[in-house]
Amino acid sequence: MGILAQRRGRLLLVRRNHEPHLGEWSFPSGYVDAGEALEEAAARETKEETGLDVRIERLLGAYSATGDRVIFIAYAARVTGGRICVGPECQAVRFFPAEALPYLAFPHDKAIVRAWRAGRG
Repeated sequence: MGILAQRRGRLLLVRRNHEPHLGEWSFPSGYVDAGEALEEAAARETKEETGLDVRIERLLGAYSATGDRVIFIAYAARVTGGRICVGPECQAVRFFPAEALPYLAFPHDKAIVRAWRAGRG
């Protein structure tokens, strides 16, 4: 699961420090621990990777592909505090203008951004 977090209209992305897609930009994301609520896991992973605290605002969707063992659940969130601190799973952490995002690592990332844009108004 992962988070599409915003602060002042800019979106939070991380440059991946592991495969797949080493060195590419994507959303803070990770796996759910046993007994952990999805929303808690999303906020925890964001904190671990970026140093930032987030408040979950809404579910963006669930994404999967035939033959892929991962189901990706995406949430929209707002940054509420913390300081950027690049975690070990990231090469960089950065905010980008929503209209000027870099190339994103995974095929479902574009659909997640579209779902975020659709729910902004």
